[in-house]
Amino acid sequence: MIVLRLPTFGCPLHPPAAKFCRDVNKSLSPLLFSPNTALSYSIFNFKLSSKASLKCCCIKNEIKEQPIKGFSVLASDIPWESESLWSTMAMYMFNLHIPLGYGGMSVAAYALNQPVLEPQTQALSLLVFQILELSGALFLLSRTIKPQHDLLTLFKAKKLSEERNWLLASALGLGFLILLVFSTLLIADRLFGAKAASNSIMKEILLSSNISKTASVLVNCIIAPLTEEAVYRGFLLTSLAATLNWQKAVVISSAIFSAAHFSVDNFLQLFIIGCVLGCSYCWSGNLRSSIVIHSLYNTLILLMTILS
Repeated sequence: MIVLRLPTFGCPLHPPAAKFCRDVNKSLSPLLFSPNTALSYSIFNFKLSSKASLKCCCIKNEIKEQPIKGFSVLASDIPWESESLWSTMAMYMFNLHIPLGYGGMSVAAYALNQPVLEPQTQALSLLVFQILELSGALFLLSRTIKPQHDLLTLFKAKKLSEERNWLLASALGLGFLILLVFSTLLIADRLFGAKAASNSIMKEILLSSNISKTASVLVNCIIAPLTEEAVYRGFLLTSLAATLNWQKAVVISSAIFSAAHFSVDNFLQLFIIGCVLGCSYCWSGNLRSSIVIHSLYNTLILLMTILS
C-alpha cells in the first residue's frame, strides 16, 4: 500500500491515484515558491485531499455496513486458553457445583443438628450455597482468563453482534422454549402416561413463609441463571465454538448442562432448554439474552408450582 508523502493525506490511496499524485507533484515542485501559483496549488491540494478522504470514508462505510454472515456471531478468539477448557470445567464441577449444590444441604443439616431441615431453613441454606457457588464460579473464570481480557466482557455484546437485538432474541427464545418443552411433555404423557408432579417439596417451601418465597425467587430467578449461563454458555459454549461449528458446540454444552442436574427423568427437557439457550446466545452474541430466557422460564415454573 502506497502512502503519499507530499502532500500528506489522512489515509492511503490506491496505486493509480498515488502515481497520479507523484506526477503532479513533480511538475508543480518548481512552482511551489512562486506567489502566483501558491494559491492555485493550495486549491488543487485541498480538492485532491478531499477526494481521497471521501473515497476512504466510503470504503470504511461499505466495510462497516456489510451484513453478518451465518447464524452464530461467536468469535474464534476466546478469553480463555482452549487447552484449559476441561480442567476448568472439572474444577467447577467437583470443587463447586457438586459440593455446594448437592452436598450443601447435608452440611447445613449436620451443622444445625437437624435430620430434616424446615422449609424456611432449606430455602435460606440453598440461597447461601448458591451465592457461594456463583462467587466461586466467577472467581474461577477470572483466574483462568487471559491477562488481556476482563471477566466483565463476558456479559457484554460481541462486536459482531451490535446490529442484532438481544431483546428480540430473548422474546423469540422464550416463546420457542415454552412451545418445545410443553410439546415434549405432552408427547411423553401420550406415549408413557402422565407422571405425578415432583414439585411438592418446592411448593411446600414456597408456601411456608414470605422469607422462603423470597429466597426461592432469588435462587431460581436470579442467582441460578447467572451461574449457569456464565459457566455453560459464556465459558463452555464460547470455548467449544472456537474449535467446533456452533451446532456441535450447542449440543455438547447442552448435554453437559443437562447431565450436571443429575436428573434422569428431566434430562431431555433440560437438554432442550440448553439448546434453546445456546442458540439464543450464538445468534445474539449477548449473554443477557440467555440469562433473561433462563430467568423468565424459571419464574414461569415457580408460578405454575404455586398455582398447581
